[in-house]
Parts: sequence; C-alpha cells; structure tokens
Amino acid sequence: MNKQIRATEVMVIGSDGTQLGVMTVQDGISKAEESGHDLVEVAPTSRPPVCRVMDYGKHKYEQSRKDRAVKSHQKGGHLKEVKFRLFTGEHDLDFKVKHAQDFLQERNKVKVTLMFRGREMPYREKGWAIMTKIQEKLQEVGQPEYPPKLEGRNMVMIMAPKSTKE
Repeated sequence: MNKQIRATEVMVIGSDGTQLGVMTVQDGISKAEESGHDLVEVAPTSRPPVCRVMDYGKHKYEQSRKDRAVKSHQKGGHLKEVKFRLFTGEHDLDFKVKHAQDFLQERNKVKVTLMFRGREMPYREKGWAIMTKIQEKLQEVGQPEYPPKLEGRNMVMIMAPKSTKE
C-alpha cells in the first residue's frame, strides 16, 4: 500500500518576504487568495514544509528570462564550416583561412571541408596537401580535434580553439 503523506501544516512566507507563521494548508491558500497570489511550495523537505505567497505565472516567466540570459552569455560551442575546392586559388584559400581564424578566436569549432567534384578524386594527394597547409595556418589559434579524413567525395577536418589555460 503506497500512501502519499501530505503535511497538514506549513510555514508560510508572505509575498514581501515576511514570515506569516505556521498554519494549515487551507489557511495558507486563503491568505494567498486574499492577496491575489498563489501558494507555492518552495522547500518540501523541511519540517514543516515551507510555502511562499507569490504570483506563480510571473515567477515562471522571470525564471525563463534568467535561463535565457544565462544561455545567451555562453560563448562558443558552435560549429562553423568553411568549404574549399581542390583548385581554390591561393588568395581565396588565405581569405577563407582568415574566416576560420576569426571563428576559432570567437571560441567556435571550425569544420574544414574540401570538396572533390567530377573527376577530381584521383588528386587526393593534392587534397591532403591542402588540408595540411590549412592546418599549419590555423595552428596558432586552433588544434585539430578530428584529423583530416576522406568521407565520400569530401575531405573533412574539425579544428577546435586552443585552450586558454596555456
């Protein structure tokens, strides 16, 4: 037999933070309704359980705003992608590597993709050379998390920002 035991008396705290004392649950609910608020249990494990008189909808809204603010202040963790082709010119390669450096300095991971099209697959060695060149240019701000690997017609490498502890 699994009975749920409910407390008959609770410690009630007012909406302004003052203690209203220990009272029955029904008295606490009536006090909360008098002030136009809700009775919310905030510490169920204490003896007696603690309840607070508050506007529960407003409380949930403020809590979601705090959570959103904390989430927006977190930096990094995003995966940015920079794509190259096998016969990308030297200037274009440097330009895209500069973008990858900016992403790494912003604490984002960078996925470097080298795409092979049509009859370019026999030139894989040139692809490895390009990936090595890109990795060397990014070594100041990043380190390879996932080394260059051929995945179908694409060669992929993931660079992570260098740790700030160094």
